[in-house]
Amino acid sequence: MPKRFLGAVALSAVLFASATAPARASEIPAPSSEGLERITAFFNNEVATGRLPGAVVLIQQHGKAVYLKCFGVQDVRTKVPMTPDTIFALHSMTKPVTSVAAMMLIDDGKLALNDPLSKYIPAFADVKVGVEPPGKNDLATLELVPPNRPITIADLMRQTSGITYEYIGADWVQRIYAQAHLFDGKFDNKEFAERIAKLPLSRQPGTLWRYGHSTDVLGRVIEIVSGKSLYAFEKERIFDPLGMTSTKFVLDTDAERARMARPLPTDQILLDAERGRLAHPEWESGGGGLLSTVLDYGRFAQMLLNGGEFDGKRYLSPAAFKDMTTDHVGPGSGVGRDYWYFPGDGFGYGYGIGIRTDPGIAKPPPPGSIGELKWDSGSGTYFGVDPKLDMIYILLEQTQNERGRITPAFKKLVYDAFGAD
Repeated sequence: MPKRFLGAVALSAVLFASATAPARASEIPAPSSEGLERITAFFNNEVATGRLPGAVVLIQQHGKAVYLKCFGVQDVRTKVPMTPDTIFALHSMTKPVTSVAAMMLIDDGKLALNDPLSKYIPAFADVKVGVEPPGKNDLATLELVPPNRPITIADLMRQTSGITYEYIGADWVQRIYAQAHLFDGKFDNKEFAERIAKLPLSRQPGTLWRYGHSTDVLGRVIEIVSGKSLYAFEKERIFDPLGMTSTKFVLDTDAERARMARPLPTDQILLDAERGRLAHPEWESGGGGLLSTVLDYGRFAQMLLNGGEFDGKRYLSPAAFKDMTTDHVGPGSGVGRDYWYFPGDGFGYGYGIGIRTDPGIAKPPPPGSIGELKWDSGSGTYFGVDPKLDMIYILLEQTQNERGRITPAFKKLVYDAFGAD
């Protein structure tokens, strides 16, 4: 590991440690009732104007809920009201869970960040890197070159593998992914990883943060190392111990299915995504397949706020938690950021989660605290972990059409309620 990279990691760790230093509860501001009422008014208006079928919001401070509200309905067709037990498709909020599972195996000594991916999935030993063709879109002239180094487990966890999503990257990348028919027929994590291994990487490993199927491939690695399905491993090590009784990849009963939140009939992207999920119950997508409730995910988020511990049980060692929540793509890491850098202004990226490292460049800076953790998804689900305020906040909704407007407004309302910058 380059000395510059080590220095950046050390600096980020110091920043995170200072931002998360324990403070007495009496010294931390509590949310104002007026501020919380503004959150209520905002979501009531979203539902009343028909832009959102419904949502559930949880804000928890010092381990206790200070705000838990349900808005609207689970499904505009059935008019069933939202409840704390409503089940949502988490989409990319699955990634932090899968990443914690991988860090557990690292804690166990069964997996190492520097391990080459091909150690576990040999098909990746032959992977090539695509070099953009002169005509940008002419696949006939696409040059394939060997990777400068193997893809590592760390690359999967920090989204620097060169594996992308079928809708991200240059035209030639998107065309290759489309022609691969990744989602045809029946497939599980094993088959999906094999399909990905046949595609060229969009960039050299370790050189660019690019969102993609890296965490899906990581899910397959977890299966190989643990000898269990991804769900079986996560259920044993995370869901059951934390009491996440409604978190799974497939709903088993009619009663569970009746609790599922649905997007508006006009939200075509999410409707298509849901049809795809239902068509492939055998695929336990580590990057976006989990279903959960606000109370279940609240327990997971509280475990992160506690530094990898919950209710007397430790899930991650202090060292593993610190490594996971350190920025690994910041200055000195050698990692570039492209247009699709989702962590956002002022954020770096650790292993499966975004970390606030600085105020950012916007004036005024986006709301939040140095050291906060967060992730979100294409369906508008969003969560944050703020050690400075000893607080977690979660928004569960199902809207692709409105998420780009709602989620930043929600975060600002949360921090305004605390009177925090």
